[in-house]
Amino acid sequence: MAPIAGQARAFCCTGCRAVCEAIHAAGLEGFYRRTPAGDVFGPPPEPPKNLALYDLDAIQEEFTDVASEAREINLLVEGIHCAACVWLIEKGLETLPGVEDARVNLTGRRLRVRWDNGRLQLSRILQRLADIGYAAAPFDPDSADGALSRENRGLLFRMAWAGFAMMNLLWISIALYSGADRGEFRELFHWIGFLLATPTILYSGAPFYRGAWSGLRGGHLSMDLPIAIGVTVTYLYSLAVTLGETFGGSLGGPGIGAVYWDTVVNFLFVILVGRYLEAISRRRAVAATQRLLDLQPKVATRLREGDEAVVPVRSLQIGETVLVRPGERIPVDGEVLSGQASVDESMLTGESRPTSKTPGERVSAGTINGVGVLTVRITGLLRETALGRIIRLVEDAQASRAPIQRLADRIVPWFVAATLGLAGLTFIFWMRTDLEFALMAATAVLIITCPCAFGMATPMAIAVASGRGAERGILVKNGAVLERLSSIRHFVFDKTGTLTEGRPVVVGASLRVPGGRTSRPLAGGTSALPATQPAIAWRELDWGEEIAPTLTEREHRLLRQLGALERLSEHPAALAILELCVRAGIGLSGVPVDEVEVAPGLGIGGRVEGARVMIGSRNWLMRNGVELAPTMDDEAGQIHCAVDGCEVLRLHIQDRLRPGAVSIVGRLRAQGIRVTLLTGDRRAVAERIAAQLGDIDLIAEVLPEDKDRVIADLQRQGQRVAMVGDGVNDAPALVRADVGIAMGSGTDVSIASADIVLMSSELERVAEAAELSRRTLQAIRQNIGISILYNLVMVPLAMAGVITPLIAAVSMPVSSLAVIGNSARIRIFRTDS
Repeated sequence: MAPIAGQARAFCCTGCRAVCEAIHAAGLEGFYRRTPAGDVFGPPPEPPKNLALYDLDAIQEEFTDVASEAREINLLVEGIHCAACVWLIEKGLETLPGVEDARVNLTGRRLRVRWDNGRLQLSRILQRLADIGYAAAPFDPDSADGALSRENRGLLFRMAWAGFAMMNLLWISIALYSGADRGEFRELFHWIGFLLATPTILYSGAPFYRGAWSGLRGGHLSMDLPIAIGVTVTYLYSLAVTLGETFGGSLGGPGIGAVYWDTVVNFLFVILVGRYLEAISRRRAVAATQRLLDLQPKVATRLREGDEAVVPVRSLQIGETVLVRPGERIPVDGEVLSGQASVDESMLTGESRPTSKTPGERVSAGTINGVGVLTVRITGLLRETALGRIIRLVEDAQASRAPIQRLADRIVPWFVAATLGLAGLTFIFWMRTDLEFALMAATAVLIITCPCAFGMATPMAIAVASGRGAERGILVKNGAVLERLSSIRHFVFDKTGTLTEGRPVVVGASLRVPGGRTSRPLAGGTSALPATQPAIAWRELDWGEEIAPTLTEREHRLLRQLGALERLSEHPAALAILELCVRAGIGLSGVPVDEVEVAPGLGIGGRVEGARVMIGSRNWLMRNGVELAPTMDDEAGQIHCAVDGCEVLRLHIQDRLRPGAVSIVGRLRAQGIRVTLLTGDRRAVAERIAAQLGDIDLIAEVLPEDKDRVIADLQRQGQRVAMVGDGVNDAPALVRADVGIAMGSGTDVSIASADIVLMSSELERVAEAAELSRRTLQAIRQNIGISILYNLVMVPLAMAGVITPLIAAVSMPVSSLAVIGNSARIRIFRTDS
């Protein structure tokens, strides 16, 4: 006993008393006005031990971002029973100073909390939940999967009990149909049916009653309501007949009608079989998240002071070193310190070819090491790995709601209301001729209608599509993106890093040859030299991939001098010249360089091996007194090289197209989609790239900060635009576009700004994403069509009395399974590549 609100109250245990006292002390006694009347809940669950451990950043970083004090976490809550529990938890946490938001997912038994860690510790949140009767712990996918398994196991037990009762009732039904209904055992068989059907309804039918009651309390008609009504009405009618036979007179006397205990139990069993099959099928259809989780190794070989130890991944820390042997999955994101191996990254990028990894390169968790031993320094763990971010994106996408789904959600309650109305009309119509027939026909209508299929038409398709996309290296943030992308008719591609490799290379060269006139045009664009100008000729150099055998001694010396000077520059052109030296097999170590002068964006000069070498634009070399051959204009992408005040070499530098760039533009154009190249390069350079791509629109000389404006201008013209960029300097344009698609390499991709993230740099993934969106929307429409067609055919048959309740129970899951199966077809989609 304990005094509560001035009255003595009795409690079953000290735990319930403490919870009740905490609820009243917090001013949350409204909870008791919201709990279902008559429901008896068990004692509150035990809260986790050592709550203070959850205040440590080392523990929290497994579940949330600890980089700032503003944090958000998902908690798995035990003890949630109904909407009143939801109200109590949300209101109870909102009173804590520091809690910014608390939202409960009743179906998933999850709580998402956003709080200020500087003002409030996580342990205090967990303790408040324990005080009001709920045990909560940070959400762990393994725990969630265990909860899902327990739920499916509970469904299996209910189905097994209904099956046991059904088999026994079938024997009774056979006896009654064989003549026992006219003998002395008729009443006995009816009571035996009652004894079997009653616990079956209370236990096996409990989920339907809970779902119906929760919906009514929440102010909407749930999909379980027609089933609950059908079961209840049939049960009560059978009970009335049984009582009438036993007590007679007041209930209409013996033999007033037949009982339907077997019908009640049979269609409960069949519906539970359908629900169980749906649960298994849904789990398989959306199993992409679990498959991704399975890719994350649970243990790793840690290296510390020369000793090896196999430890859980959770115990590792950033900066530590792990050893990865051949054939093992890499357990963390990190940087290779030593070793060389080919790593299979197909689970991240979708690319089947292994990638060579050497010291200094990055590796990702979940990828598979080939034939080599790697020592890796940890840079990312668990949630902060590329794999962890993929899992979060897939989970968010599967939980999202597309606009077409919101429409379906609004229709479902009206669908249920129509079902109840049709069942009522059916009963009224037939009761004038036969009460039993009217009851069975109305029950069949209640059971045969299936808003379940209509309700899952969209979420199933989106869940399967997001999982399939993740397997192909296409990360979709939410279902609305897939719906928008399916209607896009204009793709805008950034040039550098998207359609091109973003790494300029030397594609040609012209070497100055003293003496003699040249009969072909000069590299600058003219073949006629002024009379006062000495005769100069230029020889085009054929430098292919294997240039070392073709080099003359003069060319070799000249490239060595250029490479030695450009080692001191970070300009993209310098990287192209250094790559040329590598291809030529020219060593640069030990080459003396001094008196270096750098003009950012113009060029570089210095003394190399005693000679004055200058590399840069034509104007810059002229300002430094270099003798240049006459030219009409400075060709775009041309680098001028001079030695001792005389121009000797012109290098033609160009950013190469990515493999598949021409193909992707052609494929999109063939589908009637407009394609635009957007770049900040000079128009002459951009036009050369556009010419290689084929029939493509061009917008050039656009500053990075103006790309957002260009997208906005296109949208004002009434166009729906998808922007494809590298996800970093294109972030504003990606956000502005109707759909932003970021190209990336997994860990460095800008996930925040894009709606879709492509984990590989293969442009074909853009076409796959577009095709996936179209297939998804097509599947959604097909699913809705399946649901509507099923009900248009089956409901009239049930109203006409052609279909019995048992046949209705068999038929009802069919439409749901058809929707699940049709959605699963998205997994086998193929592109034209």
